[in-house]
Amino acid sequence: MAQINPSILSADFARLAEEARAVDGADWLHVDVMDNHFVPNLTLGLPVVESLHKATDTPLDCHLMIEAPDRWAPQYAEAGAGSVTFHVEAAAAPIRLAREIRSQGARASMALKPATPIEPYEDLLPELDMLLVMTVEPGFGGQAFLDIMLPKIRRTRQLIDRHGLQMWLQVDGGVSAETIERCAEAGADVFVAGSAVYNADDPAAAVAALRRQAEEAAARA
Repeated sequence: MAQINPSILSADFARLAEEARAVDGADWLHVDVMDNHFVPNLTLGLPVVESLHKATDTPLDCHLMIEAPDRWAPQYAEAGAGSVTFHVEAAAAPIRLAREIRSQGARASMALKPATPIEPYEDLLPELDMLLVMTVEPGFGGQAFLDIMLPKIRRTRQLIDRHGLQMWLQVDGGVSAETIERCAEAGADVFVAGSAVYNADDPAAAVAALRRQAEEAAARA
């Protein structure tokens, strides 16, 4: 079943609690954490995650685009995130980190930048609950979808299936009504959508429409 995770990077930061409620039908609320070191942008941190956790019943999917995730990621699980994603390019000990996140009661997820191949990390997959294939360079919302990531999504799905794992495959970056079907056909089942949801007249209806598109595409594939 397809899951749609609206990204609050595209929401109105002055009204985050209201913006979270505007997508009540979403599966998760995607929270982009950027430190202006790992990526050239600065966004939200632990206090905002703690506040959002109290303000919405939608579980939080925190994507940490930060240096030193080994130090910080477990704290996001403690702050209430239901899923915590770290970048393998920044992690010193990804297996240990994934286990720490899980020990805090959250789902452990690993992200790959567009130029990072999946194959060297095949042995790590059983330690993870989700793998995120970035379909833009991390750091900014509103970027155009990179079609050249579709073969990587397919290869990642093949590896997951080969190992008989139940893990989710997430895509993030440029996901919209124009691109979500290609991602679903390639094997993704969790979709982060920012401007496609929050720029819509009815964000909740946009979530439902994207989910329907993804599920129909996956059924065709």
